[in-house]
Amino acid sequence: MILLIDADSLVYAACIRSKREGSDDKFYRNIEDSIAKFDEQYMKIVNDLEELYDIEKIYTFNGSKGNFRKLLTKTYKANRNDTVLPPLLSKMHQFVRKEYNGLYAYGVETDDLVAKYWHDISSEVGRDKVMIVSIDKDYKQFPCLIYNYHYKHRVVYDITEQDAMYNFYEQMIMGDGADNVNYFKGKGKAYAKKLYSSCNTKFCYVKNLYKLFKEQYKGKAKQKYIECYNLLKLRTKI
Repeated sequence: MILLIDADSLVYAACIRSKREGSDDKFYRNIEDSIAKFDEQYMKIVNDLEELYDIEKIYTFNGSKGNFRKLLTKTYKANRNDTVLPPLLSKMHQFVRKEYNGLYAYGVETDDLVAKYWHDISSEVGRDKVMIVSIDKDYKQFPCLIYNYHYKHRVVYDITEQDAMYNFYEQMIMGDGADNVNYFKGKGKAYAKKLYSSCNTKFCYVKNLYKLFKEQYKGKAKQKYIECYNLLKLRTKI
């Protein structure tokens, strides 16, 4: 198995103190503390998966910059503008790039780079021989294997072609609260299930969804549809 580890969340978490430490300061100030936490979390993931698979190679991804989506609309991730970032975040990204050969790119998100590697590798060796390691639900738009390492899950998802197609077009309706993408407020999983109840082809999904955009945005339907699609669709070609 080839592992593609999206380490952005691990890097961020490594900068945050656990509640068990009982400190009023939620951030680490000593880089060695963050490094120790990252190493421990990273190796636990690898060790857990080694009990289930023969790990041939590991690619680690973190710290991509200059996300093109922010040029599409000013509202993208605008909900994070006032977020106070951990003081060691930048240094930890540098550490992971150096010590774990962390891969990154400019102009896209880390998710896009992982998606590209998944697409290229799975096309070459088969989708059953490569696994994305991440807590990010966005990867479910691909027919892939995903290991969610969160302590409440620790589960491998096996996403089929049909699952992947449904997941993406469901997200077009539900949006992404973490990234401030929401084109249909108040419409969620139940609405999507009803709208797509008869769909098993991409044409059907697009037809039903575009009709919804026309009802909501009238003459701006095409513009809004394309905008929403580009904000949510991960790139497999960079």
